[in-house]
Amino acid sequence: MNLFDTHAHIGLIHDDPIEQLIVAKEAKQAGVRHIVAVCNNVKDFYTVYDNLALADNVLYAVGISPAEVGNLPGNWEEMVSAGALKEKVVAIGETGLDYYRKFGNKNAQIELFRRQLALADKADKPVIIHNREAGEDIFDILKTHLPSKGAVLHCYSEDAAYAKKILDMNVMFSFAGNLTYKNARNLHETVKILPPERILLESEAPFMVPSVYRGKRNRPSYLKETLKFLARLLDRNEEDLAEIIYQNSLRFFGITE
Repeated sequence: MNLFDTHAHIGLIHDDPIEQLIVAKEAKQAGVRHIVAVCNNVKDFYTVYDNLALADNVLYAVGISPAEVGNLPGNWEEMVSAGALKEKVVAIGETGLDYYRKFGNKNAQIELFRRQLALADKADKPVIIHNREAGEDIFDILKTHLPSKGAVLHCYSEDAAYAKKILDMNVMFSFAGNLTYKNARNLHETVKILPPERILLESEAPFMVPSVYRGKRNRPSYLKETLKFLARLLDRNEEDLAEIIYQNSLRFFGITE
């Protein structure tokens, strides 16, 4: 079974570079052939990129999350653009909007988001989108600013009605370990109405740990539990579903094997 973790904060699982390499190796042994390492800011991206240079199953995204809107380097656009040119960098992100935490103000978040969507288009890469209680604004912005390579709504948190509304766009839907929670009925309903070819999986490590590991910090190696739950939910063969989602991931990030 081939698995693809489309979103993991490896730098937040461990600070130590050796431990980060161990996380990547452990995931590979668990069948996770690729991991997209994501950071919240550009400085951390460059650190994690260097730390994981020896990990052959790690890819990268570069961008600035809405949490950092009040802490932007003066040359952040140049840093993101330079990072996008690096080997194994496959996406811009994570970026997006977060109205739950109220980082900065809405206008500042929207400006940061739009500028990174433009950078993704210029770099010819897809974008990884963070959405927390900002679905309508994200939908409206994507109607006119969606990069040509598309986007993924990471750790999907909206309902099935929202998914139906956005299906006409070049957007993928990624689900994390919270899909396995009994009270996540909105996610269960959503994933059932999605075409399998639009689904991705992620660990969102060290957060959103699958229910069987509740109480532990999440790791990319736990991704198989989310796949197992999804297969049961959809009444699909695990191997067949895993391969569909794996191919979706390769296609979305432009990876050839």
